[in-house]
Amino acid sequence: MPFVRVSYLEGQYTDKELPVISQSIMNALIEHFNVPENDYFQVFHAHKKSEFYYSTDYLNVSRTDQLLNIQITLGSGRSRDQKRSFYKGLAELLSAQCKIREEEVLVMLIETELEDWTFGKGLAQMIL
Repeated sequence: MPFVRVSYLEGQYTDKELPVISQSIMNALIEHFNVPENDYFQVFHAHKKSEFYYSTDYLNVSRTDQLLNIQITLGSGRSRDQKRSFYKGLAELLSAQCKIREEEVLVMLIETELEDWTFGKGLAQMIL
C-alpha cells in the first residue's frame, strides 16, 4: 500500500524518462518490500527553481539539479535490513535504467498503520 511522491526540478526529466523512473521505483518496491504489482499509486511533481532547494553536499553526498526527492508513505513493519536493501537497490536500479547518479536519489519512508488508509468508498479496506 505505498503511496509515492516524487519531486524534482522542472526541466530535469522528460516525459519519456518519468515513466521509466516510476516503473523503477515500483520494481524496487516489489522486489524489496513484496508490494503487489497492482498496488501502484504515484504522483510526480515538477518544481520551479524558486520552489526547489537542497544541500549540494550534506553528509558528503554530492547533489545536482538532477536530484529526485522520493517520499514513500507505506505500512510499517519493514526491517532495517529491508530498508537498507531497498535504498541501495532503488539507487542502483535508477542508475542502470535511467542513468541517474545514485547520489541524486533521496528517499524518505513514512510509515503508517493499516487503519490510516482508505482506497475508496470511505472504507478502511485494510482492517475490514
